[in-house]
Amino acid sequence: MQRILALLIITITLSPAASLAQTRKRSTVKAPRAAATPKPSEIQRQGATRVAEQIKILTKFIYLLGGVAKGFEAADDAARRNEASNTIIDQTRQGKATVRASIQSVRENLDKLEIDFRATPELQRYYIKLAGVAAGAANAEDLAAANQFDKAGRALLDVVNHLTDVLLEMR
Repeated sequence: MQRILALLIITITLSPAASLAQTRKRSTVKAPRAAATPKPSEIQRQGATRVAEQIKILTKFIYLLGGVAKGFEAADDAARRNEASNTIIDQTRQGKATVRASIQSVRENLDKLEIDFRATPELQRYYIKLAGVAAGAANAEDLAAANQFDKAGRALLDVVNHLTDVLLEMR
């Protein structure tokens, strides 16, 4: 009986300690949330869209210029050999003028893009990367004025590469 009584006393004495241990609140350290990448503002998205549009326009133009430039070279060779009619010579001259005007338009659009990036506070940090694209187009314009349409196309490819770098920076 004494054993049962001793066991009962020990059980009663230890019970509150056991129940306190079980109801104790546990504090867990919450894992920090992954830092959300900041979403670009609407103005930044619009700027990136404008850069992408210029890339699309230029790549299509360069693709077309490649074929046209080959035609110009063939027509010029024929004219030098006196094998081209006046009609072909006139068409070639008009085509060259159209290409020059198109390159000038590209340069003007790139000038405007640079100015807009420089003047818009949210886009100014990308202006540093964008600066120079209009100068590259001006170089292409000069080359086209000198009837070097193939080199003008290559200069425009450099402009596309420059614009692509800006677009990558903006994402």
